[in-house]
Amino acid sequence: MRALLQRVTSASVAIQDGTEGTFSGIIEGEPRRAIKRGLVVFLGVGEDDSEAEAERLWRKISRLRIFDDENGKTNLSLADVDGEVLVVSQFTLFANCRRGNRPSFTEAGNPQKARELYRHFCQLAQNDLGSIAVGEFGADMHVSIENSGPFTIWLDTNEL
Repeated sequence: MRALLQRVTSASVAIQDGTEGTFSGIIEGEPRRAIKRGLVVFLGVGEDDSEAEAERLWRKISRLRIFDDENGKTNLSLADVDGEVLVVSQFTLFANCRRGNRPSFTEAGNPQKARELYRHFCQLAQNDLGSIAVGEFGADMHVSIENSGPFTIWLDTNEL
């Protein structure tokens, strides 16, 4: 799995077609689509990924000390600052641009498996935080981010 994290002061996601349906299996009713201080997690699932990678990745993200303490040092985790999380699926994190000018996405997980792992990752985050905001898997989305820092981190479970 791959994740691009952005520390934000606020962020939101809008679904292009206007669909606001339920996020079955994770969030009852209308899903949250916006956060205040916290992290936006752009999440990509690879063809060989499993629940073990989702769990390892969430553990790493939830414990990263990337928020400023009272001295301006990055010593605080998401929990330390009562931060929020917006998770957005993004298969393009598995783009392969080695040949030609058109990216190949053959290393991304098949959509059914990727959807299941995306939901599993979201469930892990929700279990820890109580509430999360989400995009819609496979939808055309517009993400608005107010990056804090800017502070952006790339994580790949093959390198954790």
